[in-house]
Amino acid sequence: MSEDLFAKLNTVLGEINSAQPTDTAELEQFRIKYLGSKNTLKPLFGEIKNVAPERKGEFGKVLNSLKQAAEAKFAELSTALSIKSDAAETSGLDLTAPGLPRKLGARHPISATQDKIISIFGRMGFAVAEDREIEDDWHNFTAMNTPEDHPARDMQDTFYLRDNPNNLLRTHTSSVQARTMTATKPPIRIIAPGRVYRNETISARAHCQFHQVEGLYIDKNVSFADMKQTLLFFAKEMYGPDSKIRLRPSYFPFTEPSAEMDVSCFICDAKGCSVCKHTGWVEILGCGMVDPEVLKNCDIDPEVYTGFAFGMGIERQAMMRYKINDIRLLFENDVRFLQQFQSVH
Repeated sequence: MSEDLFAKLNTVLGEINSAQPTDTAELEQFRIKYLGSKNTLKPLFGEIKNVAPERKGEFGKVLNSLKQAAEAKFAELSTALSIKSDAAETSGLDLTAPGLPRKLGARHPISATQDKIISIFGRMGFAVAEDREIEDDWHNFTAMNTPEDHPARDMQDTFYLRDNPNNLLRTHTSSVQARTMTATKPPIRIIAPGRVYRNETISARAHCQFHQVEGLYIDKNVSFADMKQTLLFFAKEMYGPDSKIRLRPSYFPFTEPSAEMDVSCFICDAKGCSVCKHTGWVEILGCGMVDPEVLKNCDIDPEVYTGFAFGMGIERQAMMRYKINDIRLLFENDVRFLQQFQSVH
């Protein structure tokens, strides 16, 4: 009887060693048969009572070795089928062929220009201030010395909100200056970048939406000379160390005196070209000393504090920097246009 049981164990071992399932379904059947909860090895453990006493230990060792053989065979077959499956999936591929190039995005020229402007003024201690694009009339106009009957309102075509005529899409980021001055005590040194809106006819030189960076510095004893040196440093950093600036008298309701600032043409080295209209100068921003009435409107004592402000269009800076001749290109998201700026930093 014992010999028959040992012969049966050898038969089962032979079946385990010779098993060659060809797919995962057959492999699962192998697992169920030899390793499942109702596997064929369990009944053999019950046969140990029919083995001669002197051979029971040997019989138990052989049974354990069968279980171990089944587990090892299952692991081996699982690995082999996994490798076979991976090979089948890649059999139609040429693994030596070069991969497809990964398309890299590019920074938008407006973003790149804005970041450069922020970086330059950041090195001079100007912090970035941002606020809402839907603004109220007081912060956008009245606080900046532009009351309802002021003729300067005619200079800006404003988008008012239909449900609340007192609210509007901001026409400049000066509203950020107003909110900063009413919430913060001097000294104040900020730049306010952001999108602004004006109801203008879209053309190669104008758009109904664009970006501005406005700056504000308020402290005791701030002078026009401080403003000039600040803007000269900006021009040299932005357009080259040989850049020169000139200030021309102008008018803005929130500054007095006011000026337009030109920079020596960096395209033709101030010799004269179509960009500078053969004058050697290119207008880049407006500036001036903060009007005392603006300080009063924002609860800052003009007898104690003075300051200067400036503002520039980011699109204009980008167009000059990258020699773009149509502002509409900056808003159309034409991939052919944007791909030209993949190396922009």
